[in-house]
Amino acid sequence: MSGTTILIVDDEQRMRKLLRDYMIREGYKVLEAADGRQALDIFNNEGNNISLIILDVMMPEMDGWQVCAQIRKSSRVPIIMLTAKSDERDELRGFELGVDEYVTKPFSPRTLSARVNAILRRTMGTAADKTLEAGGIVMDKSAHIVTIDGNPVDLSFKEFELLQYFMENNGIALSRERILNSVWNYDYYGDARTIDTHVKKLRSKLGDKAALIKTVWGIGYKFEA
Repeated sequence: MSGTTILIVDDEQRMRKLLRDYMIREGYKVLEAADGRQALDIFNNEGNNISLIILDVMMPEMDGWQVCAQIRKSSRVPIIMLTAKSDERDELRGFELGVDEYVTKPFSPRTLSARVNAILRRTMGTAADKTLEAGGIVMDKSAHIVTIDGNPVDLSFKEFELLQYFMENNGIALSRERILNSVWNYDYYGDARTIDTHVKKLRSKLGDKAALIKTVWGIGYKFEA
């Protein structure tokens, strides 16, 4: 994905340099911001050219949560949130704001790179050129649009991917591990609550169609239309 632009936002210069050097080595173009206000200025000027944001939570003046909330008012650009805390409440807050990935410091740059690559393959790849239909849900994969009975549904990047995976496996019981490996597209070092959180959010946005995503006790979930 040579030429793809990533915005790195972190108030620690050494962390920005580490991430910048690694992403450039992976073939990405990099923009940097040392705080939240600078990040929003850059995004307002370059937003159409930015394919992904790596965003630190703990920053002075304007933290990562505030930056994410502002960006989500106008854009669904994928956001990977970095935090020094390992707290379920923080993780849930991130998902509520529309964060696509959540990475706890310290982390391996290689692991972060794998997550970046996985997200960009799905958002920028050419394979997503079909329409899925099931139970009144229509998914335009190329336009990244979901409608229910003709009405648009606003899904985050990860919610869209999760629904796509369910629809492509209609009627099949899927374990949490299988969902993690397939939707996140790398070895995910998390636990089952990540899946459960995303499914809960997805169900809340599907209205009456939420019943199509069934819980299979002791296994995981099944989409059945």
